[in-house]
Amino acid sequence: MAQPIAIPIANPRAQYTALKAEIDEAVAKVFEGCHFILGENVVLLEQEVADYCDAKYGIAVNSGTDAIVIALAANGIGPGDEVITTPFTFVATTEAIMIVGARPVYADIDPDTFNLDPADVEARITRNTKAILPVHLYGQCADVEAFERIASKHGLKLIYDGAQAIGSTFKGKGIGAYGNASTLSFFPTKNLGGCGDGGMVLVKDVALAERCKALRFHGMDGNYSYQIVGYCSRLDELQAAILRVKMTRIRDWNAARAANAKYYIEALSDLPLKLPHAEPDNYHIYHQFTLRFHKRDELKEKLAEKGIGSAVYYPSPLHLQPAYESLGYNLGDFPQAEKAAREVLSLPVFPELTRAEVEAVAGAVREAVGELI
Repeated sequence: MAQPIAIPIANPRAQYTALKAEIDEAVAKVFEGCHFILGENVVLLEQEVADYCDAKYGIAVNSGTDAIVIALAANGIGPGDEVITTPFTFVATTEAIMIVGARPVYADIDPDTFNLDPADVEARITRNTKAILPVHLYGQCADVEAFERIASKHGLKLIYDGAQAIGSTFKGKGIGAYGNASTLSFFPTKNLGGCGDGGMVLVKDVALAERCKALRFHGMDGNYSYQIVGYCSRLDELQAAILRVKMTRIRDWNAARAANAKYYIEALSDLPLKLPHAEPDNYHIYHQFTLRFHKRDELKEKLAEKGIGSAVYYPSPLHLQPAYESLGYNLGDFPQAEKAAREVLSLPVFPELTRAEVEAVAGAVREAVGELI
């Protein structure tokens, strides 16, 4: 019988416990002020996150999914348009494209980074293509130079889903420095996670920032003046206050994740596993430490028996999900994404792990793989 999970895949409680006094004080101040919507904390958080990610403007919204929706809508993407993206990611990216009325067009992934393959993207551009939506998966930047080049060549909008990548960089620049817009998620288990849903759109252009702000607030551009149809998608002041407390630690947390990943790579490099690969010039923040193994399900089961949590992100590529059958894709259309879905397994890498726990995870992996080969 499997023993209880002693080391989980994520541990938000440990983070809250460490910051309890500061978080409780920040929340109490919001209640004392009774300014719950688009208050001072939201404004300050927007600038703090934008600065950290090398964007000029941040527009805080109520989820990472809405951040993508609003980024697409603000860039004029809508019915009749095609947006090229990846089938190997969380569903929100595809969902957002369809919410604005556009059609997702998938391209395959790079097997080493799990990120969208630029060459396959360019091969799938048609007269209806209006945007590319790469994902910075697991905390590593997609091939931004290639995508910037392709978008410029074909006159396309470029919107990055950075839900897992706050703090990741390419050539020293954060994700907000690239594309027409980038989006973030503040889901509780993200590297910068709130106590509920939340998200942000990052942009460099002031007109685009103002359009995003209008879209998040019912399309309002003044005192009950509406020029566009919008959404109700505002990050609340309580979440912003909590996130501002956590922003003061994000650099240290990302460094701790990278250190944990470095230990795993060194400790497991002699095993028949495919370990995470960081591209040159990338600072990988390891939202997930994701390895590949041909007996993934058996490895996951054995780790659970040893009290080690793990997770599969993601067990099925989106082109094979029932909700998206209407897109017309079939098994075999994206072989790299399909193979990754059969092999990937993420290990605990969160910053609150102790060295003893990191060593225990690595030891359990070593033991389990030995039992399977």
